[in-house]
Amino acid sequence: MDTEISSKVNGLMAAVKYYSDPLVCISEVAAVKWPKGEAVCPRCEGKEHFWLSTRLMWKCKACKKQFSVKVGTIFEDSPVGLDKWLCAMWMIANCKNGVSSYEIARALEVTQKTAWFMDHRIRYAMHHGTINKMSGTVEADETFIGGKARNMHASKREQKIKGRGPMGKEIVFGLLDHETGKVHTKHVSTRRKKDLQPIIREVVEPGSELHTDALESYAGLDEYTHKIVDHAEAYVQDNVHTNRMENFWSLLKRTIKGTYVSIEPFHLFRYLDEQSFRYNERHATDAERFHKVLGSVAGKRLTWNTLTSQEVG
Repeated sequence: MDTEISSKVNGLMAAVKYYSDPLVCISEVAAVKWPKGEAVCPRCEGKEHFWLSTRLMWKCKACKKQFSVKVGTIFEDSPVGLDKWLCAMWMIANCKNGVSSYEIARALEVTQKTAWFMDHRIRYAMHHGTINKMSGTVEADETFIGGKARNMHASKREQKIKGRGPMGKEIVFGLLDHETGKVHTKHVSTRRKKDLQPIIREVVEPGSELHTDALESYAGLDEYTHKIVDHAEAYVQDNVHTNRMENFWSLLKRTIKGTYVSIEPFHLFRYLDEQSFRYNERHATDAERFHKVLGSVAGKRLTWNTLTSQEVG
């Protein structure tokens, strides 16, 4: 199916036209939700049902309940049509610097609040959790995310350190595999050993060559071939560097500063998922990136209460 659709949809305008048919949208989502080809009742798991063409949903023969293709996906309980959902997914998956909820709202003719909720649900689909462990040569680095003191209101500037530094900023840790070119990022509370080293051991295979800067938190990683580049002296020493990870940080900060402008700390990990997804799939076509996200919508649900709770993340 992917090959057939990829040949038809190769841009945003083509996607808008292709997904204007509700039956096409339902068919697309049903294919990833029920890969065996048969709709399954979410209540009793029955496989015998009627198709209600007037309501574009099924009715289970066993329990008599009606159900739509949205149930059990990121689209569940959303009154927004799948045609708008899939076009929003196309935009978020393929806009290199991200796309704001205001732009989504204007393009799809929904409210900004609705677009914001849609954006976060799509980011949830972009999150793949655990990945295959990295091996070979791996870069590890951390960065600060936050506004510059000189751009803040005087009342806020007093609470934060002037110039560069961690005070008042969020810390993001990242790992990049040289062989696959893929990154793994995580929002952390500190740059201390107790926060960084468990992530490295979880994601990187023992025996790999690990490139880091001279931060003392990386000391003691004896199960790796640990090579250090001291940025106070140089950015590359004997082919040891963290330049690829630094490149990813520049892309992330450009997206935040230029598109999203202001991000609440408890939502930061969602934006990391989005940026990591696009970076990891940068060699794919627009249609391939879209189908990668669409293939992850099933079994995931993000409610408004969960999204707006500061305890999440």
